[in-house]
Amino acid sequence: MKAIQYQAYGGPEVIEEVEKEQPVPSPAEVLVRIHSIGMNYADIARRQGAYVVPTPLPFFPGSEIAGTIEAVGGEVTRLQPGDRVAALITDGGYAEFAAVHEQAIIPIPDSLDFDQAAAFPLQGLSAYHVLKTMGRLEQGETVLVHAAAGGVGGIAVQLAKRFGAGKIIATASTPEKLHYAKELGADVLINYTETGWEQKVLEATDGRGVDVAMEMAGGEIFSRTLDCLAPFGRLVVFGSASGEPSRLQAGRLMGANQSVVGFFLPQIMKRRDLMQQSLEELFAFLETGGLKLPIGETFPLAEAARAQSLMQERKTTGKLILRPDSSSLS
Repeated sequence: MKAIQYQAYGGPEVIEEVEKEQPVPSPAEVLVRIHSIGMNYADIARRQGAYVVPTPLPFFPGSEIAGTIEAVGGEVTRLQPGDRVAALITDGGYAEFAAVHEQAIIPIPDSLDFDQAAAFPLQGLSAYHVLKTMGRLEQGETVLVHAAAGGVGGIAVQLAKRFGAGKIIATASTPEKLHYAKELGADVLINYTETGWEQKVLEATDGRGVDVAMEMAGGEIFSRTLDCLAPFGRLVVFGSASGEPSRLQAGRLMGANQSVVGFFLPQIMKRRDLMQQSLEELFAFLETGGLKLPIGETFPLAEAARAQSLMQERKTTGKLILRPDSSSLS
């Protein structure tokens, strides 16, 4: 089968398409023929050797997949060949097939196509738990969503509205992306490439600041976001897309009872109670039309390097999808 691998850390030039043996499912696994692959900033961090956990080389990237079950292991009872499914996996998703443990499989509702299903697990669950579990968003509070036209950001804007946020402040890098965030439900639009964007956030809150801030850039963006927090505000860190280190003098949090909280989805996945509840809520939102999955561009698997380059350069809007050359498009 075709798969994408990294044999060294670096830029998009280290991405290569290779031929690899098709996996054989263990007794508790299923073999998934992959139709759609969700792309994430984590894939870029893995490529750069800058992910939250070590990335061994060679590495086969990809954690969000959707497709059909090709075969099942002897101990699998609730799934069968032909089932339409999505899954969150640790690696190996940039490929034509993947062997996935039965417990990691998410059945796809009839109302979702493969692209939507691949866009949903990682970013939907991330947005949900950054806001609700780690950010502890309460009715009427103000939320700051950076990169609001991206995959996680676009879902977060919608979920914040569903969770009862009083005001949603969205940042993005272009007027087109800001307009897109507005269509998703953002109340205040700010271009973070312009000097003094943090002052605009404060002005939008009458100087008080925001109650919950979602931060995934790191470096200077982290520091300025911290300046935007209200008393008792929570800043949730869930990435470091800029590659720049974030510096924090913990004492500065004390005067206003503020918090900086980390988020890493694999830890949530270990809590089946949290996972089950959030999946049920998210699927309910999707099936009732209360949540849109903003799909951006789709690329053949062979163009993974170009797709990652565009994502890293912030030239995309919505979720990026890879498709193996032999995949179905529905």
